[in-house]
Amino acid sequence: MLDNLLKRRSQYALGDSLPIPKEEADRLIREAIRQAPSSFNSQSSRALILFGQESRRFWRFVEEALRALVPEPDFPRTQKRLGGFAAGAGTVLFFEDQSVVEELQKKFPLYAENFPIWSEHSTAMAQLAVWTTLADAGVGASLQHYNPLVDDKVAAAWDLPASWKLRAQLPFGSNEAEPTEKNFIDDDGRFLTFG
Repeated sequence: MLDNLLKRRSQYALGDSLPIPKEEADRLIREAIRQAPSSFNSQSSRALILFGQESRRFWRFVEEALRALVPEPDFPRTQKRLGGFAAGAGTVLFFEDQSVVEELQKKFPLYAENFPIWSEHSTAMAQLAVWTTLADAGVGASLQHYNPLVDDKVAAAWDLPASWKLRAQLPFGSNEAEPTEKNFIDDDGRFLTFG
Protein backbone atom coordinates (compact mmCIF):
# COMPACT_ATOMS: atom_id res chain seq x y z
CA MET A 1 0.00 0.00 0.00
CA LEU A 2 2.81 2.41 0.84
CA ASP A 3 4.21 1.95 -2.67
CA ASN A 4 0.81 2.96 -4.07
CA LEU A 5 0.69 6.06 -1.88
CA LEU A 6 4.12 7.06 -3.15
CA LYS A 7 2.74 7.09 -6.73
CA ARG A 8 -0.07 9.50 -5.83
CA ARG A 9 0.73 13.09 -6.76
CA SER A 10 -1.24 16.15 -7.81
CA GLN A 11 -1.25 16.10 -11.61
CA TYR A 12 -2.32 19.35 -13.26
CA ALA A 13 -1.22 18.44 -16.80
CA LEU A 14 -4.05 16.07 -17.72
CA GLY A 15 -4.95 14.60 -21.08
CA ASP A 16 -8.08 12.81 -22.22
CA SER A 17 -6.49 9.51 -23.23
CA LEU A 18 -6.53 7.05 -20.36
CA PRO A 19 -3.95 4.26 -20.06
CA ILE A 20 -6.86 1.92 -19.21
CA PRO A 21 -10.33 1.54 -20.77
CA LYS A 22 -12.99 3.94 -19.52
CA GLU A 23 -15.01 1.01 -18.19
CA GLU A 24 -12.02 -0.14 -16.13
CA ALA A 25 -11.54 3.36 -14.70
CA ASP A 26 -15.23 3.41 -13.74
CA ARG A 27 -14.91 -0.02 -12.11
CA LEU A 28 -11.80 0.99 -10.16
CA ILE A 29 -13.43 4.18 -8.89
CA ARG A 30 -16.53 2.30 -7.73
CA GLU A 31 -14.55 -0.47 -6.05
CA ALA A 32 -12.19 1.96 -4.30
CA ILE A 33 -15.16 3.81 -2.80
CA ARG A 34 -16.89 0.53 -1.93
CA GLN A 35 -13.78 -0.66 -0.06
CA ALA A 36 -13.03 2.63 1.73
CA PRO A 37 -13.76 2.43 5.46
CA SER A 38 -16.50 4.46 7.10
CA SER A 39 -17.54 5.04 10.69
CA PHE A 40 -20.18 2.55 11.87
CA ASN A 41 -19.88 1.09 8.36
CA SER A 42 -22.18 3.94 7.34
CA GLN A 43 -21.17 3.78 3.67
CA SER A 44 -22.25 7.41 3.40
CA SER A 45 -19.94 8.27 0.49
CA ARG A 46 -21.54 8.82 -2.91
CA ALA A 47 -19.94 9.63 -6.28
CA LEU A 48 -20.90 11.13 -9.60
CA ILE A 49 -18.45 9.79 -12.18
CA LEU A 50 -18.28 11.99 -15.27
CA PHE A 51 -16.45 11.23 -18.50
CA GLY A 52 -15.83 13.30 -21.64
CA GLN A 53 -18.43 15.98 -22.37
CA GLU A 54 -20.15 15.48 -19.01
CA SER A 55 -16.88 16.19 -17.20
CA ARG A 56 -16.27 19.28 -19.34
CA ARG A 57 -19.83 20.39 -18.58
CA PHE A 58 -19.01 20.32 -14.87
CA TRP A 59 -15.90 22.45 -15.37
CA ARG A 60 -17.95 24.98 -17.40
CA PHE A 61 -20.23 25.31 -14.36
CA VAL A 62 -17.19 26.04 -12.20
CA GLU A 63 -15.89 28.59 -14.70
CA GLU A 64 -19.25 30.36 -14.81
CA ALA A 65 -19.40 30.52 -11.01
CA LEU A 66 -15.85 31.85 -10.70
CA ARG A 67 -16.27 34.42 -13.49
CA ALA A 68 -18.65 36.27 -11.18
CA LEU A 69 -16.18 36.21 -8.27
CA VAL A 70 -12.64 36.50 -9.64
CA PRO A 71 -11.43 39.97 -10.63
CA GLU A 72 -11.22 40.34 -14.42
CA PRO A 73 -7.41 40.83 -14.53
CA ASP A 74 -6.95 37.56 -12.60
CA PHE A 75 -9.52 35.53 -14.50
CA PRO A 76 -7.28 34.31 -17.39
CA ARG A 77 -5.08 32.49 -14.86
CA THR A 78 -8.17 30.92 -13.25
CA GLN A 79 -9.56 30.01 -16.67
CA LYS A 80 -6.27 28.33 -17.64
CA ARG A 81 -6.25 26.22 -14.46
CA LEU A 82 -9.86 25.14 -15.00
CA GLY A 83 -9.06 24.33 -18.63
CA GLY A 84 -6.38 21.97 -17.38
CA PHE A 85 -8.94 20.10 -15.31
CA ALA A 86 -11.42 20.01 -18.19
CA ALA A 87 -8.71 18.61 -20.50
CA GLY A 88 -8.74 15.35 -18.56
CA ALA A 89 -10.73 12.22 -19.37
CA GLY A 90 -13.13 12.64 -16.48
CA THR A 91 -13.97 13.92 -13.04
CA VAL A 92 -15.18 12.19 -9.90
CA LEU A 93 -17.47 14.31 -7.75
CA PHE A 94 -17.48 13.09 -4.14
CA PHE A 95 -20.57 13.52 -1.99
CA GLU A 96 -21.68 12.55 1.49
CA ASP A 97 -25.29 11.45 1.89
CA GLN A 98 -26.67 13.56 4.73
CA SER A 99 -29.70 11.27 5.15
CA VAL A 100 -27.29 8.55 6.30
CA VAL A 101 -25.65 10.95 8.75
CA GLU A 102 -29.01 12.09 10.11
CA GLU A 103 -30.24 8.51 10.50
CA LEU A 104 -27.14 7.60 12.50
CA GLN A 105 -27.62 10.68 14.68
CA LYS A 106 -31.15 9.48 15.51
CA LYS A 107 -30.09 5.89 16.06
CA PHE A 108 -27.07 6.72 18.24
CA PRO A 109 -27.87 10.03 20.00
CA LEU A 110 -24.86 9.72 22.31
CA TYR A 111 -22.61 10.24 19.26
CA ALA A 112 -24.89 12.59 17.32
CA GLU A 113 -22.51 15.53 17.21
CA ASN A 114 -19.71 13.32 15.91
CA PHE A 115 -21.45 11.83 12.88
CA PRO A 116 -20.95 14.91 10.65
CA ILE A 117 -17.25 14.84 11.56
CA TRP A 118 -17.03 11.11 10.91
CA SER A 119 -18.78 11.65 7.59
CA GLU A 120 -15.94 13.98 6.60
CA HIS A 121 -13.52 11.21 7.53
CA SER A 122 -15.45 8.82 5.29
CA THR A 123 -15.28 11.09 2.28
CA ALA A 124 -11.57 11.70 2.86
CA MET A 125 -10.99 7.94 2.94
CA ALA A 126 -12.96 7.50 -0.29
CA GLN A 127 -11.07 10.33 -1.98
CA LEU A 128 -7.68 8.93 -1.03
CA ALA A 129 -8.75 5.41 -2.02
CA VAL A 130 -9.86 6.55 -5.48
CA TRP A 131 -6.87 8.82 -6.07
CA THR A 132 -4.39 6.14 -5.00
CA THR A 133 -6.14 3.43 -7.02
CA LEU A 134 -6.11 5.59 -10.15
CA ALA A 135 -2.45 6.50 -9.60
CA ASP A 136 -1.60 2.80 -9.32
CA ALA A 137 -3.31 2.30 -12.72
CA GLY A 138 -1.18 5.07 -14.27
CA VAL A 139 -3.96 7.67 -14.23
CA GLY A 140 -3.14 11.23 -13.16
CA ALA A 141 -5.44 13.27 -10.91
CA SER A 142 -5.67 16.16 -8.47
CA LEU A 143 -8.13 16.90 -5.69
CA GLN A 144 -10.13 20.12 -6.02
CA HIS A 145 -12.73 21.91 -3.88
CA TYR A 146 -15.11 24.18 -5.78
CA ASN A 147 -18.04 23.38 -3.57
CA PRO A 148 -20.33 25.00 -2.52
CA LEU A 149 -20.07 27.37 -5.50
CA VAL A 150 -21.56 24.84 -7.92
CA ASP A 151 -23.61 22.61 -5.64
CA ASP A 152 -27.06 23.71 -6.81
CA LYS A 153 -26.10 23.66 -10.49
CA VAL A 154 -24.62 20.15 -10.17
CA ALA A 155 -27.64 18.81 -8.29
CA ALA A 156 -30.01 20.18 -10.94
CA ALA A 157 -27.92 19.14 -13.95
CA TRP A 158 -27.62 15.50 -12.90
CA ASP A 159 -30.88 15.25 -10.90
CA LEU A 160 -29.12 14.28 -7.68
CA PRO A 161 -30.86 13.51 -4.39
CA ALA A 162 -31.18 16.57 -2.14
CA SER A 163 -29.38 14.70 0.64
CA TRP A 164 -26.11 14.45 -1.35
CA LYS A 165 -23.64 17.11 -0.17
CA LEU A 166 -20.72 17.84 -2.52
CA ARG A 167 -17.35 17.57 -0.77
CA ALA A 168 -14.61 17.43 -3.45
CA GLN A 169 -13.81 16.95 -7.11
CA LEU A 170 -11.10 14.77 -8.66
CA PRO A 171 -10.31 15.53 -12.31
CA PHE A 172 -8.38 12.65 -13.83
CA GLY A 173 -6.76 11.64 -17.11
CA SER A 174 -3.52 10.77 -18.78
CA ASN A 175 -0.31 12.15 -17.30
CA GLU A 176 0.87 14.75 -19.79
CA ALA A 177 3.87 15.87 -17.69
CA GLU A 178 5.86 14.67 -14.72
CA PRO A 179 4.15 15.77 -11.52
CA THR A 180 6.12 18.13 -9.31
CA GLU A 181 8.13 16.65 -6.49
CA LYS A 182 6.36 16.58 -3.16
CA ASN A 183 8.01 18.51 -0.33
CA PHE A 184 7.63 17.53 3.30
CA ILE A 185 7.81 19.53 6.49
CA ASP A 186 10.41 18.54 9.08
CA ASP A 187 9.54 15.39 11.04
CA ASP A 188 10.56 17.00 14.34
CA GLY A 189 7.55 19.32 14.23
CA ARG A 190 5.17 16.66 12.94
CA PHE A 191 5.65 13.42 14.85
CA LEU A 192 6.03 12.34 18.47
CA THR A 193 6.90 8.75 19.36
CA PHE A 194 6.98 7.31 22.87
CA GLY A 195 7.75 3.88 24.29
